[in-house]
Amino acid sequence: MNPLTDLNIESELSYAYIHAVASHSGASCDIGTRHEDNAGVDAKLTAWGPFPGGGYRTEVDVKVQLKATIKPPIHKHGYLSYSLKGIPQYDDLRSEAVSIPRILVVLFLPKEKSSWLSHTKDALSLCKCAYWVSLRGAAASTNATSQTVYIPDKQKLDVSNLNNIFADISKNSVPVYDGGP
Repeated sequence: MNPLTDLNIESELSYAYIHAVASHSGASCDIGTRHEDNAGVDAKLTAWGPFPGGGYRTEVDVKVQLKATIKPPIHKHGYLSYSLKGIPQYDDLRSEAVSIPRILVVLFLPKEKSSWLSHTKDALSLCKCAYWVSLRGAAASTNATSQTVYIPDKQKLDVSNLNNIFADISKNSVPVYDGGP
């Protein structure tokens, strides 16, 4: 009997994704502790400057909540929708009272488990893509259990976009939620 459910495997693949992108960008990726996980933080990324476009901070951090799903997002007006379960997690992500900026990273996986990962002698491939969004400044939810968030489709979590996040934070510019369509 395999103790890992498909949901566990999806989650682990999101950790592998963030590790790979952070490492390739030259940043460290530390997995959150049990206490941080209870506060909605799955990982902390740390990067060191100089950063593209300059900034006065030479070391910056961003905390990440990771999600993975096989449910395809609705793609509308340049945004991907995602239903974030857990209003306390939503509130943590939208808080302006935290000193280290937080982002939500959602890995959209293919529906078929056999398509999630492939490997050959030349490549190891994780299929589909993760996107990021800052919910800082988002409106309070009127729902009891989940909140739909809108992720700009241009915000793939790749090396370039991650480095841009670090550069912005180095200038004391924290990403904020734009509300979507």
